[in-house]
Amino acid sequence: MRRLGIAGAILVLAGCGVGGGDDSGGGTDGPVDGKVAGSITFQTWNLKGNYAGYFTGLVAAFEKEHPGTKVKWIDQPADGYSEKLSADAAAGTLPDVMDLGPEAGYTLAGAGKLLDIAKADPAAKADFLPAAWNAMTWPGIDGGTYGYPFYLNTGPSFFNTALMTKAGLDPKNLPKTYGELFTQAEKMAGSAKGAYSMLGRTPVIETFGTYGVELMDKDATAFTFNSAKGVELLTRYKELYDAGALTEDILNEKQVGEVDKFKAGELGWLPGSAYNLADFKKNAPDIYRSVAIGPIVADAAPNMYIESLAVSSRTGNAATAVAFAKFATNRANQLAFAHRAAIFPATQNTLDDPYFTKDDGTDEGRVRVEAAAQIGRAVVYWPPAFSQAMVDELREQVALALKGEKSPKQALDDTVAFCNDKLRRA
Repeated sequence: MRRLGIAGAILVLAGCGVGGGDDSGGGTDGPVDGKVAGSITFQTWNLKGNYAGYFTGLVAAFEKEHPGTKVKWIDQPADGYSEKLSADAAAGTLPDVMDLGPEAGYTLAGAGKLLDIAKADPAAKADFLPAAWNAMTWPGIDGGTYGYPFYLNTGPSFFNTALMTKAGLDPKNLPKTYGELFTQAEKMAGSAKGAYSMLGRTPVIETFGTYGVELMDKDATAFTFNSAKGVELLTRYKELYDAGALTEDILNEKQVGEVDKFKAGELGWLPGSAYNLADFKKNAPDIYRSVAIGPIVADAAPNMYIESLAVSSRTGNAATAVAFAKFATNRANQLAFAHRAAIFPATQNTLDDPYFTKDDGTDEGRVRVEAAAQIGRAVVYWPPAFSQAMVDELREQVALALKGEKSPKQALDDTVAFCNDKLRRA
């Protein structure tokens, strides 16, 4: 939901005052035990507006299952969430259980603020999809696992068939690989003359991943996307830019702008999610009628995003906090939440539920089935150490390469040098 819908923002705490070093308060080097009783706080990120009933019921069910417990649910708005977490971490007042993405989790875990779930609850690993568990397991921080996978998200590709037809492309032949996409983008550029285009953004870190570029070394100690494969991708984008398949106004474009352009009928392709489909239906009905749904464009495994429930290392009630996080992310509750939100469960043997495998004949059902089929082979490409400063640097260096002010190789070498310097200083 995060990058693809509800919050629409990337959570990054680096440089916001969270100190480094170990935090011994409330931590554990082994399995958490003790009586599940007493009070804890549980914090979510911008979920109350649409899912208050679900979370109220979840808390009530846990308290009923564990008499003598009390869970105080706090929901923070989307804006300022990273700042709130940073301030709470610095003050030692983080919630006992909190809703986190990998980027925020990585920063907090590196500062010793989160419980290592692999140590606190060794049996938990077997409950989750390997790719989901691995996405919360970070070689860069002692190989620990710093959150229970809460939900996953991925999406199909959306194509504007009216634009494709106008450009002489066959809407029944939707691109599945980058080679196919780039070929169609060049053809569309020839007829569009700058009025519209197939592509609406420059490559981001996930683009390199789905193209088959190794983003970091195996120990997660250095970024490596300036490899020959990475340079090949950026060189191809430079060729597309020169051919008019990318317009100058998108050199610093972000996802929100890309979605707006697609809704305005100016883009042929949008990598998106079920949230986009509902948005088109409500706010861009003409575009909705022209939309074709296809698989995510990728040469390697498809991309997905993950959200987790992490436990504070300073919790004064580790037994109850771990029990609640485990309860909230169990198979039954992840399936129940997925029925209410356009997300996907991270638990084992859940995506084979008919809800995710049977097309009900609606566009929403088709998107759900298409995306769920991708989850089984998808990867969370976004490195948790890839901070907002690194995001900005990559975007700026890519723009310089496309405009011819740097070679693709120099732009990526400079980006990787910047990122690795930040990583060493973290």
